[in-house]
Amino acid sequence: MSYEVDILFIGHFAVDKLVYKGKEEISSGGSVYYGAIAARRLGLRVAVVTRLHPDDFPRLEELKAEGILVYAHPAPQSSGIENVYYTEDMERRMCRPLGFAGPFSPDELPDLKVRIYLIGPIMAGEVDMPFLEAVAERGPVALDVQGFVRVREGDGLVFRDWPEKRRGLPLVRFLKADAAEAEVLTGFKDVRRAARQLAEWGASEVVLTHSGGVLVYAEGSYYEAPFKPRSMKGRTGRGDTCFATYVAKRFSSPPQEATRFAAALTSLKLEKPGPFRGTPGDVEELLKAWEQERIV
Repeated sequence: MSYEVDILFIGHFAVDKLVYKGKEEISSGGSVYYGAIAARRLGLRVAVVTRLHPDDFPRLEELKAEGILVYAHPAPQSSGIENVYYTEDMERRMCRPLGFAGPFSPDELPDLKVRIYLIGPIMAGEVDMPFLEAVAERGPVALDVQGFVRVREGDGLVFRDWPEKRRGLPLVRFLKADAAEAEVLTGFKDVRRAARQLAEWGASEVVLTHSGGVLVYAEGSYYEAPFKPRSMKGRTGRGDTCFATYVAKRFSSPPQEATRFAAALTSLKLEKPGPFRGTPGDVEELLKAWEQERIV
């Protein structure tokens, strides 16, 4: 089959508030932002399906300038999260929902030939099981599970188990979770046990991110690589960037190589606020340096 798009990203385009040391900044966010730009920078053909308030449509120009196809649907409000960071390494944070752009429906998907659909919701409610099933009927699915376990409750966001996980996970080729989400789903604090359990429930390949790096469980084996940034100024968007890069690299590389490449690209992204703006060559250069230092 001749494909028109390599990865179609589905998710809310976020208008986030970042707070650190008393300073506030309004920032674009979401998988359709961080993930899509990273994949595009790797030379892939990328499209985005999103929902947001029309007042925020100008923010989509940044995606179009990268050569990304954008299918935007108007919503009563834009989704967003207030991230208050408490520590220098940006690991400890408080998250509060600022808005919600509503659920996606299958009729919002464009008529394109797509190699893989990456569903990257910010929080629960963007997609449901019927939508996931409809996308899976079209082609392979990559899913960030935070769209089922990160739930709005009152003024906050909490992690809750996904009741339909046994039905949903077999539909997923690539599954992404962080360590906390994996524990909520499986009951295991150990990321290796959690990754294997998620695979046993049906996900073909599992990508788990944590503060130290990324763990992948694929084809019965574990692969790991560290994040080694020189600073953490670009902490927001870490998981979105890492997952999109892994999926993008899997078109041409085996799991071990894709894991290392995703960790290296994410390390570069972590050093600067905003999405990854480098080149594949920058990533390869860092990997060579890591090999000399025996980091990977």
